[in-house]
Amino acid sequence: MPGCGHYLGTAVQKLVLYLACAAAALGQSAQVAADPAYAELDKAYQALQAKEYDGAIAGFGRAIALVPDRPSVRKDLAYTLLKVGETAVARDQFAEAMRLDPGDDQVALEYAFLCYETHQEVTARRVFNRYRRSISRTTSSTAAQAFENIDRPLREGIERWKQALAISPDNFSGHSELARLAEQRDELPLAAEHYAQAWHLRSDHRELLLDLGRVWKQLDRTEEADAALLAASRGAEPRAAELARELLPARYPYVYEFEKALALDPSNVPLRREFAYLQLKMERQADAEAQFAGVVARAPDDLLSTTQLGLLKMARGDGAGAMALLNRVLQGSDEELADRVRIALHLPATLRGRMEEPPVSNQAKELALKSLEKGYLKDALRYLTVAHENDPVDFDVMLKLGWANNLLKDDRDALKWFNLARKSPDVKTAAEAAGAARNLAPSLRRFRTTVWVFPTFSSRWHDLFAYAQAKTELNLAGSLLRPYVSLRFVGDTHGAVQPGSGFAPQYLSEGAAIASIGIATSTWHGATGWFEVGEQLRYRPTPSDPSRMTPDYRGGVSYAKGFGHLLTSGSHGLFAETNDDVVYVRRFEKDTLLYSQNRTGYTLRQAETAFNGLHAQVYWNWNVTTDAKSLYWANYAETGPGLRFRFGGLASPLLFSVNFLRGTYLVNAGNPRGPNFNDLRIGVWYAFSR
Repeated sequence: MPGCGHYLGTAVQKLVLYLACAAAALGQSAQVAADPAYAELDKAYQALQAKEYDGAIAGFGRAIALVPDRPSVRKDLAYTLLKVGETAVARDQFAEAMRLDPGDDQVALEYAFLCYETHQEVTARRVFNRYRRSISRTTSSTAAQAFENIDRPLREGIERWKQALAISPDNFSGHSELARLAEQRDELPLAAEHYAQAWHLRSDHRELLLDLGRVWKQLDRTEEADAALLAASRGAEPRAAELARELLPARYPYVYEFEKALALDPSNVPLRREFAYLQLKMERQADAEAQFAGVVARAPDDLLSTTQLGLLKMARGDGAGAMALLNRVLQGSDEELADRVRIALHLPATLRGRMEEPPVSNQAKELALKSLEKGYLKDALRYLTVAHENDPVDFDVMLKLGWANNLLKDDRDALKWFNLARKSPDVKTAAEAAGAARNLAPSLRRFRTTVWVFPTFSSRWHDLFAYAQAKTELNLAGSLLRPYVSLRFVGDTHGAVQPGSGFAPQYLSEGAAIASIGIATSTWHGATGWFEVGEQLRYRPTPSDPSRMTPDYRGGVSYAKGFGHLLTSGSHGLFAETNDDVVYVRRFEKDTLLYSQNRTGYTLRQAETAFNGLHAQVYWNWNVTTDAKSLYWANYAETGPGLRFRFGGLASPLLFSVNFLRGTYLVNAGNPRGPNFNDLRIGVWYAFSR
């Protein structure tokens, strides 16, 4: 048949093409089946293409859990993290990608640049130093330039400080700065030499022991490093001590390590005391006595160590030396320890607890007041109980019993005593007790509502700001967590100011009410944690965000602590206060902000009759605000004088404040205003609980 061959050939070609497509599809299916992370990666890349970065990040994370050794996934995750500003997390992913694929020069350079941006200059310098010898001309050129940018200031700084120390060898700052620069440049022997010289010049700076131990550890001088770190872990400031403990071996130190540490830091009292108790536990009495003698010589007020030393002397027959020490304990302020000494010496103990019929009730009251002043709250409570038993109608004693129980966290008993004291015929005592009872009662109820309002005028902005919150929380017995509902208001009268030509208007407040539900922890040592989710209802939208309602997620930790003579009834003298807040606000570019407001000053005597019981404080402000993203408006420091006062003592819910502050911005990139400013702030605080 004519043309039959042509049709046959066409059919064969179609069959071959079909089989090829089927084989390709089967191959792709086999590849998908063989790749456990294919599905998650497919979702991640689709989310990335749609610019849904949170979904892409989550998808890459799940893929990494399935294939943790695949560098390409970590690399893609790192680049996605950079798009949302998570620089530190991106850096760590690039580090893993570089570990998995050391030959990827681009990943190495990305990692090094991110190390530099996140203040890990030492690591950045090392990576750039390694890759400036790369066979790739582009990589070596980039790495060499970056290395030089880091290394040159270090070289020049080291030379400058060497010249300065040649002129002034005992310059403490010179040695410490030279050591720091040398450590950053990996000149570890030079760093160790000058950290050691700085330590010998200023042995009160125990954080230098941490630096010295860290450098010695890198130089494989292990025993010396452990001695320095052991000394730093006992007696240094808390942060340095914590870092030192992290570098120490995960075991209790040996005796020879204590000896080396004390040879390096002989004035370290906590270290010597711990070593003394270790010797005592090992039944090495002579060595323990020598160490306790060193403690007592350097810390004469350490009555417990004085007692141990006295008993050790008595045990070896040195009665005169022992009694000289034990008499100091008997005459000291620690009555419980003194009674233990009396028992050891077979002397009659002093009367403690519920004393039997003191001859004069005023004596117990005087002892209670002295115990309160010195902070011996349990002793004060015992003496006050005795005073009340001897004079059941002394309302001042009832008031003091209320405060003592309150300070000892027994609020139910405190409320009982405050309610009794508020019946006092003395107006001042009754008013103080009534105010204390009003403030304390809500905390014991199942539901507690707190309302506060703080309007403030600022001369800098010529604006009146208003901050307020109404919060109702559920008090669950025995629970550390308290659920709550809250309505918060943040606003001002002007709304926005124009910084100048070329800049957009600057909005001075959120201009909104925020309704939310949240959960907070009970206060522990002045600290409270909280987190809430809600909706922001804006009464004044902005051109950049015209929406009336916006989701609001925020949380953080608040800390408040007062020292000395605070603004309480009858108080006067020096005081210090700190109010610190770390707050995460998702709507502010997922930023975390720190507010630290601190005051040191003097509480004046309360006016008895004039000015309606005026009670005032004069003080100096020390304020710092900063954030995680280095935004200019969230990074500034303020200082200046201030005045706070109220009328009518604690019974008044109004607290007035006047502060004159001089401020400076800590970050000026993008700042449309000058770096410095003055501000007169006048505010009124009003609060109540029900």
